[in-house]
Amino acid sequence: MNQTSTVTIGSTFYKILAELYASSGKSIQAILEQAIEQYRRQLFLEAADRAYIALRNDSEAWQEEVEERSVWDITLEDGLE
Repeated sequence: MNQTSTVTIGSTFYKILAELYASSGKSIQAILEQAIEQYRRQLFLEAADRAYIALRNDSEAWQEEVEERSVWDITLEDGLE
C-alpha cells in the first residue's frame, strides 16, 4: 500500500531528522521508516520476553515446554550420526 499522509512533529525532532538526513544521505522518509521498523521489532521482542518470563514462572507449563523440546531434539537428530 502506497499512501501519503501528513504527520506533525515538534521542531526539536525535526531538527534531529534534518541532521540525520544530512549525515546519512537517507531521505527523512527512509529514516522514519527505519526508526518505526526498529521500534516495531523492539515491541515484539519485549512482548516475547514477557511471554518467556511468564512461561518460566509457571512451573507446570515450563515442564511441558522442556518435555516438548526434548521430543523435538530427538526428531531433529533422527538419522544423524
